[in-house]
Amino acid sequence: MKKIYLVGAGPGDPELLTLKAKRLLEEADLIVYAGSLIPEEMLRETKAQKVDSAKLSLPEIVDILAQGAEEGKLVVRLHSGDPSLYGAIAEEMEELAARGVACEVVPGVSSFLAGAAALGCELTYPEVSQTVILTRAAGRTPVPEKEDLERLASHQATMVLFLSASLIEKAVEKLLRGGYPPETPAACVYRVGWPEQKIIRTTLKRLALEVKEAGIKKQALIFVGKALSPPQKKRSKLYDPSFSHAHRRAKKRGAPAQ
Repeated sequence: MKKIYLVGAGPGDPELLTLKAKRLLEEADLIVYAGSLIPEEMLRETKAQKVDSAKLSLPEIVDILAQGAEEGKLVVRLHSGDPSLYGAIAEEMEELAARGVACEVVPGVSSFLAGAAALGCELTYPEVSQTVILTRAAGRTPVPEKEDLERLASHQATMVLFLSASLIEKAVEKLLRGGYPPETPAACVYRVGWPEQKIIRTTLKRLALEVKEAGIKKQALIFVGKALSPPQKKRSKLYDPSFSHAHRRAKKRGAPAQ
């Protein structure tokens, strides 16, 4: 059966490509990518024919991918970040399957992970937040009613908003109404992994103002939650000397190290 590869490019830094993604890009005969989301540097050393899909519709993209596969080419559909998060791969795979083309998904480093790294924070800080909610504000593309930001905010978990910078005022209003205190730590990471990366650290009540003042309207992630600036120092049980697990017996407090 004919096959193409749906490859995650990561957030933008070419050094964050996985080894498999890098190999496939080097071996590819045809690469279809979104020019506004994939830096040119990532494709500079490739020998493949390159097609920018930014202005193409789904049927046009599928036609190009399927034709390449039918011609026996090694075809890569390059997605930003990880293809499984807001990558719209389900519809691509469905259309390609109808054309007799199989897809292999190659995961990539998600922008939310790169954003957390840029912020230097642990999103699942012990006894502060053990849950991360990845979501988006409802705009031209709706979200299910049960996933409205106001409802999700009631958990006060660490939250990361994709595709929401242009809706920042509405998003902040819902988060506050849902239960996050106004002083909750918040951040906006613009174009993470790109040379023009920009980070805004603030509080939830000031987030919309500072994002608008910076002129950020797209290609940004919003982080909200106490884990961004934990109120007190906590330690995980995993490395606590007094905590036993399958690979280590607990030591009594004050006992000398062996």
